[in-house]
Amino acid sequence: MVLKRRDISFPVTLFYDGSCPICMKEINWLYKKDKDQRLHMIDISRGGFSEEYPEMDPEALDRLIHARLGDGRMVTGVDATLAAWEAVNLGSWIAPLRWPLLRSIADLGYRIFANNRHSLARRFAFFLGRPSCSTGKR
Repeated sequence: MVLKRRDISFPVTLFYDGSCPICMKEINWLYKKDKDQRLHMIDISRGGFSEEYPEMDPEALDRLIHARLGDGRMVTGVDATLAAWEAVNLGSWIAPLRWPLLRSIADLGYRIFANNRHSLARRFAFFLGRPSCSTGKR
């Protein structure tokens, strides 16, 4: 099932990797845009995460961004990004990536990015304004 903007319930809880500077660029931007406070953000790299969220698999969360919608449904990848952007009233910018002709390309592009984000962060740390990912993963 592909997520549609009208199917997103709030608040949206976004699970992100706080040790990744690429992720943090977007998280900080989303935080500034969240005027209605419909987006909750949880750093999966912080101490105590597994104890607080024992039902969540930190390795799966690190491989692919996850979001929990207000009704409890979990979405991943581009759908999670759409949910987060919709929570800050900017979902129309991401929505075309869920259209049938673009969906497969967007999903593939996201998977390639997600699998390589740690190495990208190391390569572009200077431009990101902070050290590369501290997790040492991929």
